[in-house]
Amino acid sequence: MSERIVFITGAKGGLGTFVTQSFLQQGDMVIGASRHMDSSEFPSPNFRAMSVDFTNEGQVHDSIAKIIAEFGRLDVLVHVLGGFAGGQSIATTDDATWKRMQDLNLTSAFYAFRETIPHLRKSKNGRIVAIGSLTAKESQPNLGAYVTFKAALSTLVQTVALENADAGLTANVILPGTMDTPANRQAMPKADFSKWLNPKRVAELILWLADERAAQITGTVIPIEGNR
Repeated sequence: MSERIVFITGAKGGLGTFVTQSFLQQGDMVIGASRHMDSSEFPSPNFRAMSVDFTNEGQVHDSIAKIIAEFGRLDVLVHVLGGFAGGQSIATTDDATWKRMQDLNLTSAFYAFRETIPHLRKSKNGRIVAIGSLTAKESQPNLGAYVTFKAALSTLVQTVALENADAGLTANVILPGTMDTPANRQAMPKADFSKWLNPKRVAELILWLADERAAQITGTVIPIEGNR
């Protein structure tokens, strides 16, 4: 499967950069989106940059409309976008933190799915791959807001898979452990980086789920860890 139209949210983050580069390297046309995005960040004739606030319904709608207007179709959505906040118990979590975690980790995915599904269905072999978190497998103290909406993301993806299997559209969610990214190293400088997950491994899994060989894999929640 080559020359597909691939839309990546959170395309220039610690993981998003690897994912974007991986799809470009195999010859796909990639539209990379983030809140602030510039085409110079991925200098390739197969790359288009979009600046999109995925918590804004109107901006998400307009971004998909632009893709369809230019390319006429959409084949793959990779939803990498998310956000983290921790350190507060449920009893001390403020409204702003709760809303921010909901917007970044769940509502953004809902907007992206709702706008792209009609076009991905027309592809006949459409793919949705979302990035969750390994912490969503079970409750975690002082991470309540984050874990709640990451867990809900998995349920949302599985629902999409059930609703769209008739069109050959697959939807899966990957739950990575702590990834070895510059941002994580800066946030946790005393950690043992050798135990962290190489984001390249996650990008490879995303590529496989987006491939025609994974046409029978849908509605799955796939954990992937480092060297614990």
